[in-house]
Amino acid sequence: MNKLNDMIRSLLLLSIICFLCRGNLSAQTLPSKLDSIISKEFANPNEPGGVFMVSRNGKPIYLKAVGKANIELGVDLSIESVFQIGSMTKQFTAIAILVLEQEGKLSIQDPIAKYLPDYPNGEKITLHHLLTHTSGIKDFTKMKALKEIAQKEMSPKMMVDFFKNEPIDFLPGEKFDYNNSGYLILGYLIELLSGQSYESFIEENIFRKIGMTNSFYASDRKIILKRAYGYQLKESGLVNKTIINFSVPYSSGALMSTLDDLLKWQNALRDHSILRKEFADKAFQAYKLNNGEIHGYGYGWHIKNTNGINTREHGGSIFGFKSMAIYIPEEDIYIVGLTNCDCKSPTQLIKSIAELIIESFHKK
Repeated sequence: MNKLNDMIRSLLLLSIICFLCRGNLSAQTLPSKLDSIISKEFANPNEPGGVFMVSRNGKPIYLKAVGKANIELGVDLSIESVFQIGSMTKQFTAIAILVLEQEGKLSIQDPIAKYLPDYPNGEKITLHHLLTHTSGIKDFTKMKALKEIAQKEMSPKMMVDFFKNEPIDFLPGEKFDYNNSGYLILGYLIELLSGQSYESFIEENIFRKIGMTNSFYASDRKIILKRAYGYQLKESGLVNKTIINFSVPYSSGALMSTLDDLLKWQNALRDHSILRKEFADKAFQAYKLNNGEIHGYGYGWHIKNTNGINTREHGGSIFGFKSMAIYIPEEDIYIVGLTNCDCKSPTQLIKSIAELIIESFHKK
């Protein structure tokens, strides 16, 4: 692995000279700048850590792994380590819904009552509302009763029934409020309309189709090669992550992946290997509330603009793991960080790397 990393670093210096000369960074300083940003957050190699990637034009130009994949066994993280990605799962759920729309099995403007006739207020809540976190449905992760089911095997219907009769927080389209329940309903609809489990639909229509061979619906029982184990920091120190049943986060946060597979994912979206452009574009635009205000969320991505540079961003958090990814479409730059302790968020780190790169464009 050390030889592989040395080779990657050597190729990196050659491959990014043209990229760097467009800005104010030299080929000698960018890798060290990125190393410095990461080492400030992940200084102890004997603790949980993270893996990081910067890619351009569909190929990695920087890869880094720091810390332990398994503290008890003394196993280091590698750039091939498999992480739970938490709410980055929502990207896959959103694209799966658009796949079904492309196949003519639904419209994102359909009310959910069309598929779930007994859902309260379902005639006024559309799939679009679910995708954009504007439905007003109660987020099940904020319910006190969640701890009672967290370790139980729940069917999608059981999960929907868990929160569907809760009072709404606001009328559909009135506000943006990040919401896991909406994406859980979307997963249930994928099953109802495809006749497949959510897991098998994602496997067949995304993972297998684009060669994401190290991505999975999460499991603590299945043997997963190069699995990164999750940790949490308590008053007593580091502990193994709290166990949950993955049928609870389900289509809102239960997938696992790697740096390489996430790059395959981003490249497939860019190249329209999964969706035709007219359908994919729906995911990558910001939408408006009922009052005309733009709320800055597409379908599975935050849509942002930093110093005139458009970005697509999303993070994830689940017991023991955090994730963050930013894509800069104008330059085909993809930046990803995955960590295996929920005490170490890569969000600000990945944003700092993006700002460094954006600044280099701005000064060219």
